[in-house]
Amino acid sequence: MFFHFSLILIVFKNKNIKFPQITYDNLFFSIENNLRELGYGDVAVNKKMKDLNKVLYDILLKLNKNKNNIKVNKDIVSKYFDELNDSNETKYNLFEEYLTNFYHFCFELSPDNMIKEAIKFKE
Repeated sequence: MFFHFSLILIVFKNKNIKFPQITYDNLFFSIENNLRELGYGDVAVNKKMKDLNKVLYDILLKLNKNKNNIKVNKDIVSKYFDELNDSNETKYNLFEEYLTNFYHFCFELSPDNMIKEAIKFKE
């Protein structure tokens, strides 16, 4: 989810459009509510939310990006997906291709529809 969200944030930045803060807030509010429904207490929820924010910014900052393309950093993918490490190059290549296609798909959308349409993204 954070890889997708990071790509959407990058597209907004590349189009010089301010990303709506309410969308960011709603994402983390939903995650927080889900953690509470799972039975986590206040201290645990706060710690998890802090950790999840770090994960998002770790991904966001380590994606190699320019206006025309996105290059997925293999180290960041391997850090969060054990099954996509060096021993499984085929799965990693498919994942990288998927994220690149998602980036291009989002870049072609109007910002008003981007999040709604990105949810429907299929290849």
